[in-house]
Amino acid sequence: MAELTIEHLSKRYPNSSDFAVDDVSLSVPDGEFMVLLGPSGCGKSSVLRMVAGLEPISSGTIAVDGRIVNDVPAKNRDIAMVFQSYALYPHMTVYRNMAFGLLRRGISSAETKRRVDLAAESLGLTPYLNRRPNALSGGQRQRVALGRAIVREPKIFLFDEPLSNLDAALRVTTRNQLTRQQRDMGITTVYVTHDQVEAMTMGHRVCIMNGGKVIQVGVPLEVYRKPADIFVAKFLGSPPMNVLETEISSEGGRTTVRLGNVNIPLPARGPASLAVSQKRVWLGVRPEDIHGPVPADMAEHVVSVEAKVLSVEPLGAETLLFLALAGTGQEVTARIGREARASVGEAITVSVDLRALHLFDIGTGRAISNGWSSEAGIGGAAG
Repeated sequence: MAELTIEHLSKRYPNSSDFAVDDVSLSVPDGEFMVLLGPSGCGKSSVLRMVAGLEPISSGTIAVDGRIVNDVPAKNRDIAMVFQSYALYPHMTVYRNMAFGLLRRGISSAETKRRVDLAAESLGLTPYLNRRPNALSGGQRQRVALGRAIVREPKIFLFDEPLSNLDAALRVTTRNQLTRQQRDMGITTVYVTHDQVEAMTMGHRVCIMNGGKVIQVGVPLEVYRKPADIFVAKFLGSPPMNVLETEISSEGGRTTVRLGNVNIPLPARGPASLAVSQKRVWLGVRPEDIHGPVPADMAEHVVSVEAKVLSVEPLGAETLLFLALAGTGQEVTARIGREARASVGEAITVSVDLRALHLFDIGTGRAISNGWSSEAGIGGAAG
């Protein structure tokens, strides 16, 4: 096990004027499961490959337990990497695939067998050790690839979108198994994915990347609830956060932000009050924070907004409503309980949780506030 430290890491590929990785700094403590999350082409896989020693770096440093490994060959870094493709030898059995690297490194047959048997048992592969990869399912092949990495007993695990080739059901089971395996072994892990569900459920922390840069690092739920900017807000969540361009108005000593046909007073204190200097802002609210009728004890925390139902998507446990807000026609998505009843074309009133409203700077996209609290001085809303 080891601590991984990345400082000011950059990568520019030949014949490119842009940096694929731009001044990335990240610390992964011993035993942590860190997820690098971002859209395709954001630089996350390039970071992983540089850590593994498979790509030369343009600038910056990579250190394992304080030792800089920039010039250390990949085979000597004591890092195991699992790729999106299983990269198994088709003519070898599962046992031989898992044992091959150890035997090549001079590990004794007895020690190799001990490690392979132990890994196979933990991954549920013991019955398949004498089979070849073409006789296995996709999930089993991915477990073999994981087992091949485990038997090396490395200091660090690297995973590059290992579940993307699996169907939905297999992704769930394999994701859970991989997470439990990492927690049991306690090996420092960096996991690359574009799948936000994997990021939210697997990592101790998540690092959001975009355009080669680190945008935000934190515990998954913290990043979800307090996005650093509008990109993170819209990237995390399914359906994504509703983000609406809206105006700030001041009249009679009161400053308000508009949502549909309602003017919502800005808090007198707290981060949201900083928006009073703005003419326009991005207003964000997640689909799950738009409700139907609410209990009386929640009334002080919500504002009622009129809307027209554009479409309805029943999903079993919940229902998605696609709405056009009265007054502006701006479209939002609401995620409500399965018991809700609404018809296309119907005019309805929804409740928006003021404690879950987000404000973002219209120019920079940076968060001004994430949620308004009653202690900040929320007043009643006026039309």
